[in-house]
Amino acid sequence: MKLPGTPLLLIAALALSACGSRGDDVTLTRFKNTGDGPDEFAIVPGKPLTQPESYSALPAPNPGGANRTDQAPLSDGVAALGGNPAALIVAGVSASEGALLNHARRYGVTDGIRQVLAQEDAETRRRHGRVNILNIGPNDDYTDAYRRQWLDSDQEAKRLRGLGISTPSAPPPEPGRARR
Repeated sequence: MKLPGTPLLLIAALALSACGSRGDDVTLTRFKNTGDGPDEFAIVPGKPLTQPESYSALPAPNPGGANRTDQAPLSDGVAALGGNPAALIVAGVSASEGALLNHARRYGVTDGIRQVLAQEDAETRRRHGRVNILNIGPNDDYTDAYRRQWLDSDQEAKRLRGLGISTPSAPPPEPGRARR
């Protein structure tokens, strides 16, 4: 026996569940942790304990900081291949990167650009991160939120070619049109 109000009840339940709060941080992608157990990839065993050559040369305790027995796979890999692991430590702009940095800054730099972008991204995620019950099936809200900001590389190549600017790294134009 079929109940006459069952489809309406299901639609009402779906609509009500779509109104639930997702918290303050609106995420746009749908990655889910499906298990209840620990993340086995987050567990990294420490190096074996060794006797120091001098107890006076030991560093001062640093709660929450690096430890002598902590694994450092990148540094260990660089050392194993004959490189200098100290080169991985970022200590400001190196002399070899100074010219590149000056060239990139030649038209000015916006102070606090990371904070500005983080604020704009949070606003975009807030506006577009709401559940849309009309989007049925798997979709990516990140794509929907930022689709208007995508650049069309083919359209831009056509525009540049129309201005007479050479685009050597772009794919060749469609057949029947000469490349400029």
